[in-house]
Amino acid sequence: MMIPPDPGSSLLVYLSALGETLSIALLGTTIAAVVALPVSLLAARNIIPSGFIRFPVRRFLDSIRGVDTLIWALVWINVVGLGPFAGVLAIAVADFGAFGKLFSEAIEAADCKQVEGIRASGGNALHEIRFGLMPQVLPVIAGQVLYFIESNTRSATIIGIVGAGGIGLQLAEQIRVLEWQKVSFLILMIMVAVAAIDWISTKLRFAIIGQRAVA
Repeated sequence: MMIPPDPGSSLLVYLSALGETLSIALLGTTIAAVVALPVSLLAARNIIPSGFIRFPVRRFLDSIRGVDTLIWALVWINVVGLGPFAGVLAIAVADFGAFGKLFSEAIEAADCKQVEGIRASGGNALHEIRFGLMPQVLPVIAGQVLYFIESNTRSATIIGIVGAGGIGLQLAEQIRVLEWQKVSFLILMIMVAVAAIDWISTKLRFAIIGQRAVA
């Protein structure tokens, strides 16, 4: 009953919904990365040696990360209502916890020699972070963000089913009315979109790694 896939007269609607899903994933991931970067500095041992500050920050990130994106979507739908804004907030909050952990680990793994060189030349703590740490960790962070954009495209589809907008909402509606040819077409659209994003992000990650190796 799902063969052949057929969008009927709703192709433009589905393309618009797919674009909305991609926008939810991109915007949510970007917000999470921007907010998590300064917080991750507080969770890094080589930036904040004192556990008095670092420990509660890490536990806070753990608590945020411990709640699934779908649960955050249900929470935000009740706060701001149905639609893509709830999806953006759900992905941003869920990824904030994950990014905070990943970014702090990347910062802790950075080579301390560059930081010591900045300190020896008279630089302050901000100079050490800006010129000693950030050039090392930004390529790693960029690769992680690109991967999460790909992953969040799938997550945005799932949370769309519960009311966060995008192609997931269209998929849930067609399943409800038993339009299986449209369902199969929507599934194919999602698969093609994820494959395209994976290809693009892979190219960008290799480009970033290549620039880092040259540097």
